[in-house]
Parts: sequence; C-alpha cells; structure tokens
Amino acid sequence: MANQAKYEGGATMVNPEGDKGHQAVDPGINKDALKSEIRAALINRKANACPMAVRVAWHSAGTFDKTDGTGGSNGSLMRFEPEHSDPANAGLYIIHDMLHEVKKRNPNVSYADLWTLAGSLAVGFTNGPDVKHSFGRVDAPAGTQTPENGRLPDAAQGASHVRDVFSRMGFNDKETVALCGAHTLGRCHIVRSGFDGKWTTNPLKFDNEYFKNLLNLTWQPRKWDGPMQYEDAESGELMMLPTDIALIEDPAYKQHVELYAKDQEAFFQDFADAFSRLLSLGCPEAACPHLNKAASAQPAAPRDAASAEFREAAMHGHAVDVLKKIAKDADVHDLEKSSGRSALHKAAFWGHEGTVCYLIHECGLEKDLQDYNGDTPLHDAVRFGNTKVVEIMLSAGAKTSIKNEQGYDAFSLAKEYNKTAVLELLQKHHAGKGKTTSRL
Repeated sequence: MANQAKYEGGATMVNPEGDKGHQAVDPGINKDALKSEIRAALINRKANACPMAVRVAWHSAGTFDKTDGTGGSNGSLMRFEPEHSDPANAGLYIIHDMLHEVKKRNPNVSYADLWTLAGSLAVGFTNGPDVKHSFGRVDAPAGTQTPENGRLPDAAQGASHVRDVFSRMGFNDKETVALCGAHTLGRCHIVRSGFDGKWTTNPLKFDNEYFKNLLNLTWQPRKWDGPMQYEDAESGELMMLPTDIALIEDPAYKQHVELYAKDQEAFFQDFADAFSRLLSLGCPEAACPHLNKAASAQPAAPRDAASAEFREAAMHGHAVDVLKKIAKDADVHDLEKSSGRSALHKAAFWGHEGTVCYLIHECGLEKDLQDYNGDTPLHDAVRFGNTKVVEIMLSAGAKTSIKNEQGYDAFSLAKEYNKTAVLELLQKHHAGKGKTTSRL
C-alpha cells in the first residue's frame, strides 16, 4: 500500500506542529531487507553507483533554505521541474532508475526516504561511517512547486559562494568542510558537469584522502579546453574544482581541512553528523534522528504489534499453545508490510510442520497467497526441501501451478534447486498415485 501521508512542504527542521509527520513512519519496514535490496541495486556486476547515490541524497537535500523552510529532501522534489532539469542534477536520474525495482517492492517507502536512505547507506557501503537515517519523509504530489534552480553549490565559484550556500542551510564552517569531504567518493564527468577527473586514487573508498590530497599535493590550473579546474603537478591524474581549492585558500576552512587530513576518525564523526542533518533539512521531526531520537519509529498499534509478534512466533515454530495465546490479540491473517508475507509463509520457509498445520487447519490462513516475489508458502517449502511441509500443503489443497516472479511453479522450482524428494512427492501427488496426509 502506497504511502498516503499528506505532504507538508516547507516544514522547518523542528516541526512546529509537533507529531505531524509521524504518520509517515511505517514500523513494518524491514530495514535489514531494504538495506540488502539497496546494496544489490547500487553494487552489482554492472556498476558500483555508491558515489552517485551519495550525490543524489546530497542534492535532494541541498536546496534547503533556513529563512523560509523551503527545499530539502522532503517531497522528493527532484522528480519535478525545474529541479529535475537543474544542470547540477545532470545524470542523477540514473540512481532513480537503479532504485526503481526497490521502490516497487517497497511501495510504503517514499521516494524521499528511499533516496536519502540509499545515500546514507552508500557511505557505509564504501567503508565510510554509519550515517543515522530515520523514515518520515513523504512524496509531494505532481504539480508541486519546487525551489528555483541555483541553490546547489556551483563548482566554479570560490569561498564566498561556498559559505553563502552552506550558511543558507544552517551549517557552520566546520560542518561545511566535513560535507565537502563527500568528494572523497566518485569523479567528475564531462558529459554531466563539464569537469573531468577524480579527486582521489580510489573513488570507491570513503576515507580522508581528499583532505590529504588538498594539503599535500601541488595544485595547478589544468591546460585544456574545458572549464577551470586544477590537476596535481605530481601525476596529472587527480583533479580539484575551484570550490575544493577554496577550502585551503580560506583560513577559516583550512584549519578543518588540516584536522581531517590527519584525523580520519574526526572526519568520519563530523561527516556522519553533518550529512545526517543535511538529509533531514526541511523534514518532519520523525525524519530527523539528531532532533528526535525516538521519532525514527512510531509505536505500532497494539493489534499491529501483536500481529507482528504472531508472525515472528510462527517463523520460529513456537508451540501451538503459545501461538494461540498471541493470536487472541492479533490479526493472524495480517501481512508483513514490507514483503506481503503471512505467518504461513514464514513457517513454511523454516520447515515448522506443526505450526503449518495449525495455521492452515485452525487459523484458516490462505494457502496460495503470493508475497512480493510471487512466492506462495508452497514455493518456500519446496525451495528449501521441507518435504513434510510440502506434504501438508499438498494435502490441504495448495496449488502447484502458481508461478512466482521468476516464472517458477512448484515443479520447476524443485528441479532448479535439485530437491529430488520434493519433486517425487509433487509428481506422485499430481499423478494421483499416492495420498498425502497431515497430522494435526
């Protein structure tokens, strides 16, 4: 079910209306599963797009203006014009597309939360610090007015421009330098920004090399037909932008560059704090972990909590009397919001025969319900060779012909995973040569 929370554009960091925005937080989100899906989308055989994911999160938030509360990551306004076509955002749609399938599998997660979460996780995926992130952003409806272009940093400018941009968002000099340290990841591409080259020797590793290079290498204007940028005199293989060089030309900035060049731990801590706050600018308080540590998850309603506990107990194969006790306060048919999986899916997955019997025969759970991947409980039992559970499911009338998203029915899945005993059982059942029985 898609996020239906109302978009409250222009909210300040400290939400003046108290708990408004907490309704957007979905306690049913499986954060570990979502993290795995995001990692697979960003890092795979085709690409490692972590640097660009950080840039998307940065740019989605970097339009914030503290004077009127406009801009920021809430609303995922990069989907709309003119922000969508801002030259500073050139090419960033690639990340939106890479996360498309993740969004489809997690419709209750807003684009605004997904983009900022992907950026915060990408820092950790590349050996950087853990960046705190909370859910609570909502997506603005089509037609929402976006801030005028020009709020993001212009790489061709100097220290005064950098200070103007970051102070507009509420950051001091130290936080500004820490946030500029994101240039330790990735590189510039002519086709997108006009600039060319990488800042560090390993653009896929988050460390403090960016600051070391700023201080310890000799930077000279690059002789080429592109915009003004710098190259290192030592190798000619690295680059810096005018905004980067501004950090060592401005004394107030340089002192922090010097600190981070010698103390990576200090950089990691300051970057994680500043980046988390950047991603929260203009968001409901629920999405601001630095302001409201308890806001990252709204307490679930008692019945929802009991339903989640029931699914958890089924997953672990708890005794039937324990399940019955929990069921008194739960909706046993309730599905996990992040996956569409029922208690029967979970019990069949782990091969809990007694639990499966109880869920089918006493609770009346749907045998052929398909989860986010199109898997039925029978698919789960077949995949892991849980023969007894397969036998129970067949006896109860579970359909063997249903196909999941990958096109597997029970038979082809058993063949794919080489579950010979399960395949024989399915074939005997199909042929009507044997009768399966289940014990309650």
